[in-house]
Amino acid sequence: MAVFPAFFGLVLVSLVTGQTVEITPREAVRRVGDDLTVLCKVSYPIDSCRMTVGSTPYRLIPSQQDEEVVYSGQGLQFGECGAHIKHIKEEWNGNISCMLPPPSGSIEVTGIMRLVVAKPPANPQLISPPQSNFKEGDVFMAQCIVPNGRPVAKITWFLDDDQFLTGVHQPIITSEPGIDLETISQNITKELSADDNGKRLVCRAEHEALDSPREAARQLVVYYPPKRTEAGQVTIFGLKIGSEGRLNVTVRANPPPEAQWTVGELVLAAPQKNEDSSITALEPVHLGGGYYNVTLVLTAVAKEDVDRTYYLRVSNDLGREEFALRLSTMDEPAARKEITSLLSFDVYGVQLSPGAIAGIVVAILLLITLVSLTVFAKATDRWCFADQENRDQGKSSGESMAAGDVLLHAANPLPSKNSDTESAVGRQKSRLSQLSARVRAVLPKGRDRVQATGNTEVEPENVADEKKGVVYAELALGDQNAEKPPPPSTEYAEIVYTDQPPQIKENKE
Repeated sequence: MAVFPAFFGLVLVSLVTGQTVEITPREAVRRVGDDLTVLCKVSYPIDSCRMTVGSTPYRLIPSQQDEEVVYSGQGLQFGECGAHIKHIKEEWNGNISCMLPPPSGSIEVTGIMRLVVAKPPANPQLISPPQSNFKEGDVFMAQCIVPNGRPVAKITWFLDDDQFLTGVHQPIITSEPGIDLETISQNITKELSADDNGKRLVCRAEHEALDSPREAARQLVVYYPPKRTEAGQVTIFGLKIGSEGRLNVTVRANPPPEAQWTVGELVLAAPQKNEDSSITALEPVHLGGGYYNVTLVLTAVAKEDVDRTYYLRVSNDLGREEFALRLSTMDEPAARKEITSLLSFDVYGVQLSPGAIAGIVVAILLLITLVSLTVFAKATDRWCFADQENRDQGKSSGESMAAGDVLLHAANPLPSKNSDTESAVGRQKSRLSQLSARVRAVLPKGRDRVQATGNTEVEPENVADEKKGVVYAELALGDQNAEKPPPPSTEYAEIVYTDQPPQIKENKE
């Protein structure tokens, strides 16, 4: 007998828990002191509204708005049980529950949402190799740790002001048992280059409880051998005979480079002068960012100075670079200036490389050439346009001929000179014999009369009536050599046969 009440209780619980409570929001992150509104709603009117915030229960009445947690919503008659929390406390981190009466029975229905009271994490920690400098090509590894945040903090990496994305590993999130604070750590890996020298590696931590991000950083020092800024022989333009001349070369290096100039048999290690102080090798001047200006000063440029080649060797502990220099009294060529300006050409804030600029120029030249060739071919009937013209002429000529190139003109005795002339060009001698045989087979014997068509005047209508049944044929006359092209000429023959008058027929009979 005890089984039945237990079974009935289970059924009742299942019916009650099957009621749907719509709660908004499902989860929220707020700082201490912020406000929050939570709304629970059912599809039927209710007569009470209770909520538990943290561990404190509240009975919410629409008419009472003086407490720290007060009723919010359109009214109990609409099935709404809402709470407006004016000032969130640290101890309220956790679940917020609303309890509403069921449509029938005495067991309340419940809705639950998650409130995360944000707690700022500790300062980020950047863990990296202890060495003060690195070499170009070294693989650099670092780790950033942001401990004890609620919720977990977000890590972003930067090199100076540029976000660092390549070589960033997946973050790892951990927490201690019994503590709802979370720690995040993330590693990066990067192969160092000369461009990384002097840059700041920054680990930036962002969190809902922080007014501004927190950072941990270290500066990268990368050593590399001297590097050119331009390839090939260097030419110094704009020098004047008798005036001071300066030979300037820009290089990149770290640590600072040493310079050695060779002028004929003279070798000068900067800073150094020759015996009469006419040639001075200056100490390399740091321009910033690893760039150095290496200069050789000539007190007065002589003609023999323009004819010789100067050699410069720049070196440091990691390597060396050598340059060959020539002097010129001419101004810098305009083409060189244009190339220099193109190398720094900027379009809407996008820096174009020399390769991209060359590709654009080549594409424009190809487009202009294609359009020009198309216009030329169309104007002169060449190439594909010539084939189309020949097909049109062949079609026109073929439509004007019938029965083996024999054209019957019953109404108009005169042929079209243009179309007949072009269609007859290139006919071979065998064509003439075939045409003659066909004409003889068609015409009646004894009634043939051949007239030349040299006269192109229009005949009167009475004469035209007598020439019914006239046959015009195109004849390619003269011997033609198959190896040579035919001459551009055409002869026409008019072959006429008419019905004789009745009187003539009777006399013959």
